[in-house]
Amino acid sequence: MEVDFLFQIGDNIVYPMHGVGIIKAIEEKEISGQKQQYYVIKMLISDMQVMIPTGKILSSSIRPVTDIIALKHIIHIFQHGESERLLPWKQRFKVNMDKIKTGKIQESAEVVRDLKRMKKEKALNTSEKKMFDNAHEFLISELRLIKGITENQIKIFS
Repeated sequence: MEVDFLFQIGDNIVYPMHGVGIIKAIEEKEISGQKQQYYVIKMLISDMQVMIPTGKILSSSIRPVTDIIALKHIIHIFQHGESERLLPWKQRFKVNMDKIKTGKIQESAEVVRDLKRMKKEKALNTSEKKMFDNAHEFLISELRLIKGITENQIKIFS
């Protein structure tokens, strides 16, 4: 019996809050007496392996790596987009965390852009510095997997 899967072995994916990974296998496992198919994902940044039931892949917000066409729009937003107005840091932190949790590259790029602009004006607090570092690392790791991207395009986000 052949089953259609959203992702195939070897596909590059983005897992919100974890970064980029590669689908290494699709395996059937029995856990708590119940057999299920799982994606086995090798996360590139943390070097950990994650298993997600194939039936829950959509609700996990995992998505394919962005393509070069979408990247051009993201570069424009990164360079020319307006930053959020100054909010109290706790509210700004929540807004940024919500953006990162969506897993959308555009939202993550906005967080990196806004925190990078703030960092130029004043030192970020510890929580925002950690958020910036993580969001930036996730963004750059995804950019490196986009087919057709140049090193100059990647440098725009650094």
